[in-house]
Amino acid sequence: MVRRHALGAAHRVADPVAAAASVVCLHATEPASVYLSVAARADDVSVADIDRALYVDRSLVKQLAMRRTLFGFPRELLPAVWGSASARVAETERRKIGKDVVAAGLADDGDAWLDTARCEVLALLSATGEQPAREIRAALAHIGGTVSVSPGTKWGGDVPIAPRVLGWLGARAEIVRGVNAGHWRVSRPALTLMSTCFRDVPAVWPVDDGYAELVRRWLARFGPGTETDIVWWLGGTKAAVRRALADLAAVQVTFDGGGTGWLLPDDLEPEEPVDPMAALLPVLDPTTMGWKERGFYLDPVDAPFLFDTAGNAGTTAWWDGRIVGAWVQDEAGRVQVLLRDDPGRAARAALDAEAQRLTAWLDGQVVGSVYKSQQMKGIRLP
Repeated sequence: MVRRHALGAAHRVADPVAAAASVVCLHATEPASVYLSVAARADDVSVADIDRALYVDRSLVKQLAMRRTLFGFPRELLPAVWGSASARVAETERRKIGKDVVAAGLADDGDAWLDTARCEVLALLSATGEQPAREIRAALAHIGGTVSVSPGTKWGGDVPIAPRVLGWLGARAEIVRGVNAGHWRVSRPALTLMSTCFRDVPAVWPVDDGYAELVRRWLARFGPGTETDIVWWLGGTKAAVRRALADLAAVQVTFDGGGTGWLLPDDLEPEEPVDPMAALLPVLDPTTMGWKERGFYLDPVDAPFLFDTAGNAGTTAWWDGRIVGAWVQDEAGRVQVLLRDDPGRAARAALDAEAQRLTAWLDGQVVGSVYKSQQMKGIRLP
């Protein structure tokens, strides 16, 4: 895992695309995570370098995909994603939005309402080039309404339908995020047509080919892994995962502690041992979020202090392939490591060096998060 995920000083890569490829893709739910995940895996890469990859070169592209989550994908992987994980999300969102607009009295026919919404948004962006989401909503009365979500719960209430329509069109790969109007730690993107962003939009892969490619890349970076791991990461069905494993001629292997997992047929030789390494990873980092079954890198007793009840990870501190704590910043922006237990002198020294490296990279910028774990909040075990 250390080498494959480009973690540790001896294994870092040279650029943002290589950093993303080392973990298949980057979590982008929180905009800062993309930058911090790259910084953890690449030497001498600046915020400007990552901005260039996202918004100028378009070598990294943010796309709604697995588990209805936003990811930063290497551009060449997009056709596989569009035909599989993104298509699944788009279809689920189409059904939900159609049902909700009918329930809200905005339409009698949800599919027809969405067809009109799609045509209006695409026509507007064709005429303007790009627009922030709030301006799209203001310009198009058709998508200006609200729908009720989760009535009777603390999360419930009336919410605008426009962001969901735009998310649906993004999952369909018809629109894409343009230049971010805010700094790198916030998300204020303009939206533009995919055909405007790319001179030649590549053809979407067939669904089975797309899933097979995603599973192939996951196995190459995260394997061996269980079927449960792959289904969870992919946000797909067992049938889709089993079909992909068969298409790849994946090999079932037995874990030392019992149970079985999967590897690619050309990846069966044991890994050479590597020296222990330290890493400080951001909220929702792909390495932390790469597996559903996490016992091999995290003591189960520590999980509630590093993950929320939905399985979202806060910041993490790693030593020798395991999570040993979290990290936060003080008011001056200095990175502080919060350990669960004492991992020993060598680990403490290596983690302190990583904290100094990250502090220097952040250069006084303080990163906030809505996914603060209990450990990040300073809550300790009894």
